[in-house]
Amino acid sequence: MRVFERILNKINRFLEWFLMIIFILLVLDVLFQVFSRYVLGTSFTWTEEFARFSLIWMTILGAAYLNAKKEHLSMDFLYRKFSETNKRKVSILIEVCISLFALFVMVIGGLNLVYTTLHLEQLSGTLRIPLGYIYAIMPFSGLLIICASIYHMIAAYSNKVNHSS
Repeated sequence: MRVFERILNKINRFLEWFLMIIFILLVLDVLFQVFSRYVLGTSFTWTEEFARFSLIWMTILGAAYLNAKKEHLSMDFLYRKFSETNKRKVSILIEVCISLFALFVMVIGGLNLVYTTLHLEQLSGTLRIPLGYIYAIMPFSGLLIICASIYHMIAAYSNKVNHSS
């Protein structure tokens, strides 16, 4: 359990830095686009596409990061009224549902999307990046969510329920 927790913490630290870098690049990209449009009088189309892809990656990876930290959006007014035993059961059920969603929608569906776009050799309009590489963040984040959910299930089962779930 301790090893799994240390690995998850290292992954989360890496994600923090990676998400910050994506955010900084996104801000610089948008500032450059505004500068070029209003000062230089020209517009670079690649900046819009880069901003869109950055936002996709930041959102999907951010969801995995927040899930691992148990800081995702939740409505816990009913959860707080449960007994400790029921909180543990509900926490495990919630994590199972999150894992199933991540498995079927993000991993399996994402892998299908990546395979299809790579097989069809679809490229982004301006940057000419294979779209499969852009969409690869979906199954990767799904795997991260599943790993974090497994950790949270083990923690809940061993009665280390995070009461803010």
